[in-house]
Amino acid sequence: MADVGVLSAHLLASFQRELFTRMASLGHERLRPRHGAVMAYLDRDGTRASELSERSGAHKQVVGTLVDELEQLGYVTRQPDPADRRAKLVVPTALGLDQMTKARAVIGEMERRYAEAVGEDRFATFKAVFAEIAGGQDRP
Repeated sequence: MADVGVLSAHLLASFQRELFTRMASLGHERLRPRHGAVMAYLDRDGTRASELSERSGAHKQVVGTLVDELEQLGYVTRQPDPADRRAKLVVPTALGLDQMTKARAVIGEMERRYAEAVGEDRFATFKAVFAEIAGGQDRP
């Protein structure tokens, strides 16, 4: 059997291929998997770029470039943070909110299909263990 890194890479590639193909058919054909480092971690009310970097594990410069791309594509805007006027929030536009809603629904369908394939209990256990391992990456 392949190691966990290879298995994770295959799962991610398959997941992204299906998700982005489905999203393209729902009107979001200009998004690419790299944009997930922002869109998957973005709060509906907006999120600071530094927080997006922390949540996604992507370097701040990478997040900044992705935010620039998403802004040009019409998915996000930068707005002053009401809690700190010196800071900016990355805020989803109507198009961004549409993408977030549709992505959540598509991912829900995909996960239900996975659960049906292996059994709901096994899938729930898989997700819990995967989250535990992924969340503990910073620990020795």
